[in-house]
Amino acid sequence: MTTSAVPHPLLDRVLASDGTLPFALLRRHGGAEVEVLTGDVVDVDLLGDVPLDGAPVLAVVPYRQARERGFTVRDDGAPLRCLVVRESERVPLPDAVAALPPEPVAAEPLGFDVPDEEYAGIVRRVIDDEIGQGAGANFVVMRSFEARTDAAAVPTLTSWFRALLTHEVGSYWTFAVHAPVAGAPMESLSLAGATPERHLTLHDGVARMNPISGTYRHPASGPTREGVLDFLRDTKENEELFMVVDEEMKMMSALCPDGGRIVGPYLKQMARLSHTEYLLEGRTTLDPREALRLTMFAPTVTGSPMENACTVIARHETRPRGYYSGFLALFEPDDGESTSGAPGTYSLDAPILIRTAYLHDGGRVSVPAGATLVRHSVPEHEVAETRAKAAGVLASLGLVPRGAGPDAVVDLNAQPGVAEALTARNHQLAEFWVRPQESAPSASGGADVLAGALAGRDALVVDHEDQFTTMLAHQLRHLGMTVRVERWDAVGDVLAPDLLVLGPGPGDPRDHEDPRIAAITRRAQERVSAGRPLLAVCLSHQVLAGLAGFPVRALPAPRQGVRLEADVFGATAAVGYYNTFGARLTTVDATAADNPVARLALEPSADADGVLTALRGPGVASVQGHLESVLSADGLTVLDTLTRHVLGVPAAAPASTERSEPVRNQA
Repeated sequence: MTTSAVPHPLLDRVLASDGTLPFALLRRHGGAEVEVLTGDVVDVDLLGDVPLDGAPVLAVVPYRQARERGFTVRDDGAPLRCLVVRESERVPLPDAVAALPPEPVAAEPLGFDVPDEEYAGIVRRVIDDEIGQGAGANFVVMRSFEARTDAAAVPTLTSWFRALLTHEVGSYWTFAVHAPVAGAPMESLSLAGATPERHLTLHDGVARMNPISGTYRHPASGPTREGVLDFLRDTKENEELFMVVDEEMKMMSALCPDGGRIVGPYLKQMARLSHTEYLLEGRTTLDPREALRLTMFAPTVTGSPMENACTVIARHETRPRGYYSGFLALFEPDDGESTSGAPGTYSLDAPILIRTAYLHDGGRVSVPAGATLVRHSVPEHEVAETRAKAAGVLASLGLVPRGAGPDAVVDLNAQPGVAEALTARNHQLAEFWVRPQESAPSASGGADVLAGALAGRDALVVDHEDQFTTMLAHQLRHLGMTVRVERWDAVGDVLAPDLLVLGPGPGDPRDHEDPRIAAITRRAQERVSAGRPLLAVCLSHQVLAGLAGFPVRALPAPRQGVRLEADVFGATAAVGYYNTFGARLTTVDATAADNPVARLALEPSADADGVLTALRGPGVASVQGHLESVLSADGLTVLDTLTRHVLGVPAAAPASTERSEPVRNQA
């Protein structure tokens, strides 16, 4: 029972429950209170079915919901379970800690389900067979630490919750959720965790996402200034963060008509780990359920590009994910009602389900963890990263030694040089995405000038399973065009729009058995034969280059998530690259051409290694880099130039070559 003089009857009911009472205990955003929620359990099939009828709802969303977006998953049947809140109370944090069980229940640690050596082998295969073959830039592969307990659900979850409250720091949410099904005790869903990462919040029309990536594993003796500065300077850790920022900006561009803005970076310090993070924000009018559907799931726990990441996960993980990498989603009704008299709008607070322990039937305990695999990954380091990520929860639960407590840890953000090292990261970013876009610098010094030059033109952007197209479309709109994005297998007439943009995607551009590659080939030739303006990006650029007679080969090392300064028709441009293959510079004889693209005798631009950066000809242009990437400081300028070229619009007046100094935004 609580020791406070103030009664907390709902918390007392939870603690006295025999396991049949559904409940959630939440400490959000490091707040001074614990929220206690009870209510009715409802399972639904789709996110759009979550019942928003006036009551708050806490939904537990499994990874299998990615099926709603047509993505490949190992379907384990995990339900999308909702707690429709009927009663709630807020308990001061000291009172809650005093009332909860003082120590975690006894449990027997069993170890990881995938041994270290086997996991290292999976890492090698993903690097060689997926990243090395153009499947994507980064992928997250999960394994799970297993344990067993004889304790009942309520004392187990409430003791875990208290341990996480007292032993973990820096969490976005600390929580315990118990959602039994009446009459079916074997179908209970029970979990507790301390997640550092917001997935999506919506409030007053503002959407925010919070990509976190890059991991500094604290030594057993505690973190140090030297250690964190080495981490902040590490190339692999930097690239890992920028890749997930790019991926989540794709989502923000889909959610927010005016695009998103990057704020940060920040250092998030926890008890045993520290991470780097950015905050992304923009305005949206979407229903929060639809916003969640469009953002399933965070690239920090899946990979990039998202659709193919799900396919890679299904190929390489040894078991279904359950709720790992899914999210909790708290829908709370805003004050007031709509003018129609129906329940008003809802706000949303949805953290990612990581750093979480699950209690399964028969007393089995699992704590899943994953590592982000990139081209620079060292298998043994990724093995250690999964151990470190699981250890924060395991230590709180008493399953591994706790080490230095939170009170003994130095404040890394206060160390000399840390703020400067964080700020330096923004020197690599495009101002277009860092500054509020109504005042973002344009290619010629003014958005109105660009919008006037291209206003009235329409563009169709074809998505080849990489949602960089949403960012590309947003930039084209910023240039004044009317733009729509269509998936490659849903495109109709490609001759009607003023501009056809064949977008990027994963895969080998030489594989003409791939239906996406065949579609790019067919549409490029159709558009060129009709004399209609065409722009091709990344994968589509490689296919176009092959048609033009330039040999396409695998690069000596993938350029996934790297920023390079390279020549684009006589101008040096800083652009982000995500490619494993490249077209090589060679002499092409257009007189021997066997297709309409080759007969154009396209003009190549190449970097110092002889890899084509761009092509152009009458009404046609292509570019290898991702001009829309957050890494592309000169992306908007190059996009404007190439778009004007293919449309026959006079070039903009030369912009100043002097870039303004990037700033570290403050939230």
